[in-house]
Amino acid sequence: MKQTLIAEQVFDGENFHRERPITFEDGRIVAFDCVAGVRPQPVSGTLVPGFIDVQVNGGGGALLNADRSVKCIETIGKAHAQFGTTGFLPTLITDNIDVMQTAADAVAKAIDVGTPGVLGVHFEGPHLSVPKKGVHPQSHIRRISDAELAIFCRKDLGTKVVTLAPENVSVEVIKALVAEDVRVCLGHSNADYETVVAALEAGATGFTHLFNAMSPMGSRDPGMVGAAIESRDAWCGLIVDGHHVHAASAKVAIYAKPRGKVMLVTDAMPPVGMAQDASFELFGTQVVRQGDRLNAVTGELAGCVLDMIGAVNNSVNMLGLSLDEALRMAALYPAQFLGHEATRGAFTLGCQADMVLLDQHSRVARTYIGGELVYEA
Repeated sequence: MKQTLIAEQVFDGENFHRERPITFEDGRIVAFDCVAGVRPQPVSGTLVPGFIDVQVNGGGGALLNADRSVKCIETIGKAHAQFGTTGFLPTLITDNIDVMQTAADAVAKAIDVGTPGVLGVHFEGPHLSVPKKGVHPQSHIRRISDAELAIFCRKDLGTKVVTLAPENVSVEVIKALVAEDVRVCLGHSNADYETVVAALEAGATGFTHLFNAMSPMGSRDPGMVGAAIESRDAWCGLIVDGHHVHAASAKVAIYAKPRGKVMLVTDAMPPVGMAQDASFELFGTQVVRQGDRLNAVTGELAGCVLDMIGAVNNSVNMLGLSLDEALRMAALYPAQFLGHEATRGAFTLGCQADMVLLDQHSRVARTYIGGELVYEA
């Protein structure tokens, strides 16, 4: 059944329009006009393309590492839909091979049954650098083997992202992963500049949470951060929560990178969408929430309680970006990184009707996935 929304304002991914109708049917946009026989629905606020988050560990009290099930993935998706996320990659951090296998099975089933928002999977580890492990358990950090490669190369996992440390994974393996349609991201790494450049030349296309858990940029040793900022082609995920990256550092990266190569990510953990005092356990270590910050009791930052509309608003308020650019960093640019730009990230004819209605205070009032209303404030 066709539906037409007429919002006070529409952002199509490039420009703002006043009261531009959007008509959709069977989950896709079919017209930017009113259609005969369809009664338009006026809505207050600004309609924008749905947000895409490539790094989502948990939400709504659920954590993929702890519960590898379709129900867990559904819970995470519902929690983030409250904040405008219409597409996401459930993210598994470093763990043993059995956990990786069951998580992959759950993602494959979630995709098969059409769980709203699930675009694929992100394996953050286990092939990382111990000196830059963060809260990833050292006991599970290891060299890549045929067992992990078999999981990464599965064809039923949608869009696949693997974060690895290039000093611990050869360029031959990176090339093999890329040949199997894996998007290789570099992160949790102490690699030198030359090693990072070699990984990029082998086909790596992204950097996981730029600045965090990677060799820093120095005057005589550019490190991973320097290679990431220098690259004209690679995308960089950026956590804009006021804790992971200083505003000045974030602005330097955004100004230096070509437009479209910095995307917002949340690195979200279970407390997203939960009460302010929610805490949880990660590999036997208690993680405590203090306001909008998560820390393990051992002191490390342990992911985020950041959500995508929070990241958008922080980009405007903390970094001084325009709202339109912040919205692109949350929708269009991650869609391009994942290869979904033909169907997501902007409003074009035939694209998926993934839409977010923002109120006058840039809060999420409604979220639509494939034209279906999945959240209303």
